[in-house]
Amino acid sequence: MTVSTGVSAALHAARELDRRWQRLRQPQRRSVVFDARTAMEYGMMAPVHRRLLTDPRVTTWLMSSERPERAREIFRSAPADVPIISPRAAMAKRFDACVAADFVWATLPRGTRRVQMFHGVAGKWSSVYERPERSMRGWDRLFFINRRRLQSFVDSSAIDRDSPAIRLVGMPKSDCLVDGSIDGREVRRASGIGVAQTTVLYAPTWTRFSSLNVMGEQVIAGLIRAGYTVLVKLHENSLDPRVDNSGGIDWLQQLTPILAQGDGHLVTSADASPWLLAADVLITDHSSIGFEYLLLDRPLIRIAMPQLVAGANIAREYVELLAAASTTVVSPAGVVGGVARAVANPAQQSAERRALAAELFHAPGGATDRAVGELYALIELDQPVAVARTAAVPAVTCRTEQALSR
Repeated sequence: MTVSTGVSAALHAARELDRRWQRLRQPQRRSVVFDARTAMEYGMMAPVHRRLLTDPRVTTWLMSSERPERAREIFRSAPADVPIISPRAAMAKRFDACVAADFVWATLPRGTRRVQMFHGVAGKWSSVYERPERSMRGWDRLFFINRRRLQSFVDSSAIDRDSPAIRLVGMPKSDCLVDGSIDGREVRRASGIGVAQTTVLYAPTWTRFSSLNVMGEQVIAGLIRAGYTVLVKLHENSLDPRVDNSGGIDWLQQLTPILAQGDGHLVTSADASPWLLAADVLITDHSSIGFEYLLLDRPLIRIAMPQLVAGANIAREYVELLAAASTTVVSPAGVVGGVARAVANPAQQSAERRALAAELFHAPGGATDRAVGELYALIELDQPVAVARTAAVPAVTCRTEQALSR
C-alpha cells in the first residue's frame, strides 16, 4: 500500500465514522448544500431545492465555492431565510449531499455525496460538458438530462457504462414548461404586456462571438420598429464587463434606450422559463434556452454565427440539430422577416421541434420528481409524500425603465 493510498483509506474511514456519529445523534436529520457559480446554475437546481424546503428534517444551505463575493446576487431568487454559507465555513461542516449544476468541486474535508445536475443541453464547450476530457468518476450521482449526453460521457470514457452514478433524470428547471404550473398569459399581464400582442423573446448566448455583440442592437431595433413587444433575456455572463464574456460592453446601458423606443422589456429573472411561456417566437444564436423552447412547440429563429460555433467549441451535431428545428437567418433584416413568417405560419417545422425536444429532454414534466427521489435515496432518508408535490413557482421579474413603464 502506498502512502497516498493509506492516507486515502484513513480519510475514508474517518469520514465514515463521522457519518455514523451524525446518524446516531440525529437519525432523521440531513443537511444538503447547493453550490453555484451563477444564478442560472442555481435556477437549474431551484426546483429540487424548493421541494426540500418543505421537509423540516432537511436543512439546506447555499454556497458559491468559486464566487463567494457574489453569493447574494447568485441566490437572489432563493427564499431570503435560506442561509448562505461561505466556502471557509462549509469546510468545517458535514453535508449529506452537495448538489451542483456545473463541474465545481467545493473543498469539504468531512466528505459528502456529490450530485451533478448539469446546466444546459446546447453542446457548447463540448470538450468539457459533452465529451469530457477528464474523468467524472468522482461524482456520486450524475443526473443526466438526456440519453444522448449519457452516451457521450460513456463514449469519451468519462464514466463507465455500468457506473452506479448514472441516473437518467431530465431537466427539473423545464418541468414548468409542460406541467401547466405557469400561465404565459398571466406572466404577460403581471408585467403589463398585452395578452393579444405578438411577443418576441431575444435570448442570445454569451461570449464576444455571440449575436448580441455582432448585431444585437440592430436586431432589437428592427423588432421594435416592426411593432412587436420585444423581450430581451441576456445571459448573465453578458453582463460581466470582461471582454471574453461581454466584449467589454455595458449592455444594460447600451440596450435601454433602444428598448425605450417601443414596447421593449429587459428580463432580469435568473430563470427564463416564465418568459419562454410568454413568448410567441424565440430568437437565439445558440443558447440552451433555444433548445428548451422546443418543449413549447413554438417558432424558433436561429441566427447563424460561425464564429460563435468555433469560439464556444460547440459540437457540430448540436448546430445541425438546432438548424433542423428552426428558421436560420444571418442578418437583422432576416430576423424580422423570419419572425413575420413564423407568426403567419407557427405550425411550420412543428414535427422537427417535437422530435428534437423528445430526444433532448427525458420525460419532461417529471424530472423534478425523479431528481428529488434520487436525492432522498442518496442521503438515505424516506421521502415524505408532501415533498413529491409541486412547490410554488418563483416570481418573475422584468425590468422596465423610462418609457418602458406603461
